[in-house]
Amino acid sequence: MATTPKPGAQPGPKPDAAPRMTDAQRAYEAKRAAKNGMSLERWLALKEKERTEERRAATADATRRAAEVAPPKKPGLFRRLLDRAQQPLKPSR
Repeated sequence: MATTPKPGAQPGPKPDAAPRMTDAQRAYEAKRAAKNGMSLERWLALKEKERTEERRAATADATRRAAEVAPPKKPGLFRRLLDRAQQPLKPSR
């Protein structure tokens, strides 16, 4: 049984779909494509490919940074005071 969408409900954007552009944005990108000697579709495909590569590089960089082990930080003043307060008193001589 197929479900029909409610009136006024719009389906969410697909993750791989190109972002929607206004007429002014499309004209601007068309000028840039013409300047580089490409068609608009080819220019947008190239931009999307570059955007994907940048995202992939950023996630790879983030995972690399997360994998690096940072040296443990020295406990702060209050933490050291609390630790010292928890230790038994030393006998006096």
